[in-house]
Amino acid sequence: MDTKVYYLDEHDDEKIREAAEIIRKGGLVVFPTETVYGLGANALDEKACRKIFEAKGRPQDNPLIVHVADFDISEYVEYIPENAKK
Repeated sequence: MDTKVYYLDEHDDEKIREAAEIIRKGGLVVFPTETVYGLGANALDEKACRKIFEAKGRPQDNPLIVHVADFDISEYVEYIPENAKK
């Protein structure tokens, strides 16, 4: 496995495009958040999600968090509770 490390002090379109391409191809990308480092993959790619579980040693019954760019997630879920909509 090839690992690349980038330290971005400012926005860098080229490196962001490279990370996006890694995700599109089923790879994983690590990124900092306010409290921890996140491990990102395409949530619609079952193999990529499996890689997250394996990398973290995460039990299969501990679901992953999925970030979406749009509130309309109806094509991905069967039901959205009213509290979640708020």
